[in-house]
Order: sequence, then C-alpha cells, then structure tokens
Amino acid sequence: MGNNQNRRRVVVTGMGAVTPIGLNVNDFWKNLISGKSGASYITSFDTTAFDTKIAAELKGFDPTLYMDKKSVKRMDPFTHYALAAAEMAITDSGMNFEKEDRNRIGVVFGSGIGGMWTYYHQTKELFESGPSRVSPLFVPMMIADIAAGYIAMKFGVKGPNYATTSACATSSHAIADAVMLIERGNADVMLSGGSEAPICPIGVAGFNSMRAMSTRNDEPERASRPFDAERTGFVMGEGGAVLVLEELEHAIKRGAKIYAEIAGFGLTADAYHITAPAPGGEGAVRSMSLAIQDAGLKPTDIDYINAHGTSTPFNDKNETEAIKTVFADHAYKLHISSNKSMIGHLLGAAGAVEAVATIKTIVEGIIPPTINLENPDPECDLNYVPNTAIQKTVNAAISNTFGFGGHNASILFIKYSNNDGNF
Repeated sequence: MGNNQNRRRVVVTGMGAVTPIGLNVNDFWKNLISGKSGASYITSFDTTAFDTKIAAELKGFDPTLYMDKKSVKRMDPFTHYALAAAEMAITDSGMNFEKEDRNRIGVVFGSGIGGMWTYYHQTKELFESGPSRVSPLFVPMMIADIAAGYIAMKFGVKGPNYATTSACATSSHAIADAVMLIERGNADVMLSGGSEAPICPIGVAGFNSMRAMSTRNDEPERASRPFDAERTGFVMGEGGAVLVLEELEHAIKRGAKIYAEIAGFGLTADAYHITAPAPGGEGAVRSMSLAIQDAGLKPTDIDYINAHGTSTPFNDKNETEAIKTVFADHAYKLHISSNKSMIGHLLGAAGAVEAVATIKTIVEGIIPPTINLENPDPECDLNYVPNTAIQKTVNAAISNTFGFGGHNASILFIKYSNNDGNF
C-alpha cells in the first residue's frame, strides 16, 4: 500500500457529527441517503436587507447537552459544534482514555473562519458602546485554533495539538495532517475534523457581495443543485465533525471496531486566483492523482468520489473536467455525488462532515444522491447519482475539498482489510 510499504497504517475507529440534516452520525446518514434537504429560511437574524435569505442551519442543537451553561457563554458556536462532535466520536470509538497514554493522543481540528458570530457581536459592541465594552474573552472566543484547544482540555489529551485553516479545504487538511502524525510515530491516536458557524450577518453579506451564494429564496430546498444547469451558487451550511484516527495495531490491540482505512491523500495548490479554480481543475487533477498514487492504487480501483460539488458554475464544471482527466474512460463508470446538495456548504467543516459520509458509504454500501439534479449541465455529463441513493459495493473512495486561495485536498478511504491494505 502506497509508496512506503513500512509506514504505519491509519484507520478510522470513531465518528461524530452535527449537521443541518442530523445532530448525530446516524440521523445525518439516514437523511443523507433519503435525499433530505437541510436548507430553509434563515432564522438566526433578520434577512430583510440581504440578497440571500436561505441557508442550511443547525436545527434543535442544544450545546448544554455537552457542556455547562457557563461554558456555553464563553465559547463561540463553532466551538460548541466541535466539542459535541468530539464527544460523540470518542464515545463511538469505545476508547477508555484512563487506560491510554494521553501524551500519545493529539488533536488537529480546523475552522475556515473561526468565531464569526463573536467577531460580529464584539465589533458591533465596539462601535456602539466603545472599546471598554469589548469582552476580555473576545480573542479566545474568536480564534480558529481555540476549538482544538478546548477538545484537548475537555478530554485531557496532550499530544500534538493545533488547527488548520485553508478555507473549504480546512478539515481535509486537518485529517491529512493527523494521518501524517500517526504514520511518522508522533501519536497513536488523533482526533481530527473541523467546525464552522458562519451563518451570521457579516458572513452572509460577504459571500453575497462576491455573488457566490444562491439567491433562489423562493425555493430554499431546491437552491443547492450541484452539476445542474440551473445552479446559481452555493447554500451556506454550518456544523462540524470529528474522526477518531488510530494506528492500526493500536486499534487491533484494544479490540476496536474499524470503519475504514485512510490509504492516501493528495494536497496541492492552484497558484492561480484567490477564489476561482484553475482552468480544467488542474490543481484538483494533481490532488486526486497524488491520493491514488499515495495509496498504491490505480484510477480504475476507485469506485466513488464524494465531490466538492458546491453548486457554483465554475467549481462543478472544473471538478468534472478534472475527474475526466484523472480517470479517462473510467470517469464514466464512477459514481459521484455531492452532499452539499442537502447540507449546503459547511466551508471549513465540509471536509470532515463529507469524510463521515464517505466512510459510511463504504461501510453501508449505499451511495447518497445528488438531489435537485433535474436539468444536467451538458458540461457535467458524469454519473452524479441524481436524486435517489443507490446500493453499490464501494471498496475505495475519494473525498474532494477545494478552498478559496487555491487549496486542494483529496483524501482516499478504503474498505478495511486485515492484510496489506490492498484488495
């Protein structure tokens, strides 16, 4: 498996998620494969003056299920989501930290934006009431690394601990970094993922000014439509996810259940434009190719791609071109789908939430659909599993995330096998 036959193998042994269509992994997965949209009218602020009035908000999330009320007030919502997902993932893993060397357990957990609600409220306070009214907790509530810090504090884990920030590729980079730390022996277990809480006035206004978001306000549930000819932009989402990544022998020794193996990844830069993808998806071509090479596989071994699939005119076309370049004739045999058609775009949390979906696809043998794909774009002519989930054995799958700034990450998951990782 991969370029280095002797490197330590990394498996996924726990998952947690809070998403617009489910506040735990099971509900998220059930609604994902049934094609449920999480998009609706924004309830967290008055959208009268805004071009976009819709988003995929978390519904019914109660942070006090995971922390006391005092802690809730001292954290931004993105940190609430992080701690909830981490607790679920650790519980799911069955790991007893009392029996573990906590110096060998670390956290790499990212956020593309960090505490945007905190930034909004405190800036408002500054202009309305003066500098003395800005909270002393403003900075520690806002900074993107604080969620990683809080996860370590809550669970007492003292291994490598930091955040990644690379726009929409953030949590895929977090996962890749966590894999590397385990492979080279810096840790045996890593908690990795990302969270985002961007659905606030300044966040929506900023993306509106870029004309990046859909303004299909009359039909929220149909607004996110990746690969469809009538797509007009992305729908903003919020939430987070955590994976428990574990060195294989460590997992076997404690009798852990193993969901899947991370066999490889590819990380590249477009070096082209601050927001637009490189022509032909050139950076995505290299990230997918590197992931396949890293896993020691061939393009024809890949069964499924969890697409970045944002529902923006440029991204969907370029990702399609990139897939054709990498996979040639096999591109038309692949199954491809976009979770964003249902959960919206979770920005820095997208990679982690979609990693959970990709792993569930491998475990369950069900490929989630791309909903709202009613009038396919002629330039997007691959099999995007339109509107209805299908049953299919998936041995190897790639999850793509591409971020503003030209950051590309492709993570390759395979069905776990107790031999050398190949199949």
